[in-house]
Amino acid sequence: MYEKMRESAAFLSRAFGGRIPSVALVLGSGLGPLADELKDPVTVPFGEVPYFCRSTAPDHAGRLVLGELSGKTVLCMQGRLHGYEGYTPAEVSYPIPVFKLLGVKTVILTNAAGGINLDFSAGDFMVIDDHINFTGKSPLTGPNDDRVGPRFNDMCHVSPKDLCVLADQAAKNCGLSLRHGVYVGVNGPQYETAAEIRMFRTMGGDAVGMSTVFESIAAAHCGLPVLAVSMITNMAAGVTGNALSDEEVKEMAAKGGERFQTLMREIVALL
Repeated sequence: MYEKMRESAAFLSRAFGGRIPSVALVLGSGLGPLADELKDPVTVPFGEVPYFCRSTAPDHAGRLVLGELSGKTVLCMQGRLHGYEGYTPAEVSYPIPVFKLLGVKTVILTNAAGGINLDFSAGDFMVIDDHINFTGKSPLTGPNDDRVGPRFNDMCHVSPKDLCVLADQAAKNCGLSLRHGVYVGVNGPQYETAAEIRMFRTMGGDAVGMSTVFESIAAAHCGLPVLAVSMITNMAAGVTGNALSDEEVKEMAAKGGERFQTLMREIVALL
């Protein structure tokens, strides 16, 4: 696996002309337009990178975009992979250690999520202080390569406190407010039942979604600090009594997109 990762990284280094990104941004559902803001962009579709899988999720462009944002060289993953597409956890998270080999120092993960916490509202942003992996799966299952990371890695400090504090400062600078909470990762693609949401709330979950946890685990495994931020695009099943729909998620992601991009620009500037 390590040799495959090196091959992927070498391909991307050539494609990017040797430019080294310090930050990688994984852009979730409805959040991809930030990549269009990068200056001097170089774009590489997932399918052209050795051993990368192609994105099939709606509204996920499935490409890597390298460019300048807030004075930093940034690599945006415009769209991501999901387990519900039929990919294994290792395939979903494969880009993360490749980014480290490219020289990335910090990974910012974003997603659209359903609000579990009854104090939340659609349109809120939440820093993920911790997560619950409710998929029953791990990208680290199978033989381990110590060149990538240890057989048993710690998960207590996936999101370092200093990055969470930095996000709060960035939000303050932008005149925005941030929630903090626990993200519950599930398989999907179906939305959760009301009973499941009540269970997740009892377990301490504040938001729920179908991504992010595999990438967070992979980042912790290879020693990459993570800052993860959810856009609460809807309240989860049973909270409002309304049926959930993909259109609702897209609509709220579009409405909150400008504020999200403002926040991400400021976070990158402070890194």
